[in-house]
Amino acid sequence: MQSHEVLREVFEKCSAKQLAADLDLSLSLVYKWAEPPAPDGPPTGNPLERVAALYRCSQDEKILQWLGQQAGGFYIKNPKTHHAHPDYLIPATNQIVQEFADLLAVIATAAADNQISGKEAKTIRARWEELKSVTETFVACCEQGNFALLKDTAAAR
Repeated sequence: MQSHEVLREVFEKCSAKQLAADLDLSLSLVYKWAEPPAPDGPPTGNPLERVAALYRCSQDEKILQWLGQQAGGFYIKNPKTHHAHPDYLIPATNQIVQEFADLLAVIATAAADNQISGKEAKTIRARWEELKSVTETFVACCEQGNFALLKDTAAAR
């Protein structure tokens, strides 16, 4: 789906007029965002395209993680998969269990004094993000019947 199509659907739930008022922008500018870009013209500069350009330029996934958090969710990159035999299924399952155990260890250590500091919370968040990433990779590989990426990822660690 193209960004202007996404925005068109958004305008069905939240009116362009209300959005323009909330953002203190002209209504015509907001409507322009929902138009397809001209084939030979410059991009429309809609906010979705700008965020995508920011990511393409920086390649920093923190932008996408932040955006996911703003929506009450999270961002996990889709794994690149290769066709492979599922010989690595059991070790991959063990890796998820180990990642979860590591997270629990970080939580237990942080909570040992019945309080969690800001630094400890950041460490817990980092382990949680790693667990989500490892698990998403595993699930995607399960869905495709392909475990080569899991083997490659484990070898890199």
